[in-house]
Amino acid sequence: MMADSNKPTVLKGGRIVDPARNVDAVGDLIIIDGRIAATEIGGNESYPGTFETIDCRGAVVAPGLVDMRVFVGEPGFEHRETLASASQAAAAGGITTIVTMPDTEPPIDEPALVDFVHRRARDTAIVNVHPMAALTKGLAGVEMAELGLLREAGAVAFTDGRHTVTNASVMRRILTYAQSVDGLIVHHTEDPDLARAGVMNEGETATRLGLGGVPREAEIIVVERDLRLVALTGGRYHAAQISCADSAAAIAAAKGRGLGVTAGVSINHLTLNENDIGAYRTFFKMSPPLRSEDDRMAMVAALADGTIDVVVSSHDPQDVETKRHPFAEAADGAIGLETLLPAILRLVHSGDIELSTAIRALSTRPAEILGIEAGTLRTGARADVVVFAPDTPWILDETKMRSRAKNTPFEGARFQGRVLRTMVAGQTRYTYSDT
Repeated sequence: MMADSNKPTVLKGGRIVDPARNVDAVGDLIIIDGRIAATEIGGNESYPGTFETIDCRGAVVAPGLVDMRVFVGEPGFEHRETLASASQAAAAGGITTIVTMPDTEPPIDEPALVDFVHRRARDTAIVNVHPMAALTKGLAGVEMAELGLLREAGAVAFTDGRHTVTNASVMRRILTYAQSVDGLIVHHTEDPDLARAGVMNEGETATRLGLGGVPREAEIIVVERDLRLVALTGGRYHAAQISCADSAAAIAAAKGRGLGVTAGVSINHLTLNENDIGAYRTFFKMSPPLRSEDDRMAMVAALADGTIDVVVSSHDPQDVETKRHPFAEAADGAIGLETLLPAILRLVHSGDIELSTAIRALSTRPAEILGIEAGTLRTGARADVVVFAPDTPWILDETKMRSRAKNTPFEGARFQGRVLRTMVAGQTRYTYSDT
């Protein structure tokens, strides 16, 4: 049953998890006019008939998820994904805000294109959409984009998406200038020259499969360089997705020195490793590549101790024309909007992280880092809410996924934890139905 947006709504008797307020308790969440009106711990209150009451007993009620790294094909590659289809997939995954990358055709490197994304999202998307704009013109890593104008047009941060700015002088200039527009720099940390000859993590598994390896140093060198440039310039910096233990150690040390640094990790690098590639499965080909089990465990530990701030889906839709190739020739990338939450719940069920840690990394911290209205259920906040059954088992059927692309590494996976309802500004955008 859809919630009636014209009526006050009570999400009754759920486990309310709101890391922004350190709340983890059973209670009622009251929504009026698209905003959180109150949280009643205990859930023993009664409400007048003018309220719509939704039974959430046994379910978790949390702030809607905020995904900081979403590739969408619009404009230019609409056959892979549109803002409309991505938003449908996001809602099914409990995600109420997606942050899109500028890797489109043309790239989002001009104010008019930022405005285009806003207008298309307003007209076609059912969740909140915030575009990141390019760091450099054409994502070429040579000439800094017009960061001030892009920020004025509504870019929430700056990134070159899948591309790395290899020129240290250009990156220094970007970090310096971005401060004048309160700009967050989000960077893909992989040296393309070191990575170019490889297609998976360098090591014994790559040797056994006969595939070229990408050394961890391809990531570590860029991370350490960037952190030194942050120390030099004082800029705000976010490592988009790290994947190995040495990178986490460098981020932790930078935070210890008081630098304005945060870091993300993809759900893939938290829950999968290089052995999952198996018989050359191209849906597991990613950038950075899936690492060893030791590195995966290091990423989980870094999330648990707060070194890693954000978990992203790194949703990157590819079609059969780019994935149905020999492993070495296939494009990087996997979709992840609909599997982000159930995949991280694997770590919660295994005892590796607390549920509040997962929600903080999926919602509260990305909203804080980006400075957007999201990530909390405090009174007065916009009612972006996810309700999920944390223990419900199910098997992923990729044919039923809402993304236009089907390149999921979790094909046929067994999950425990299903989204039941997603609300954006108090309006239900998704409800689970087993029919």
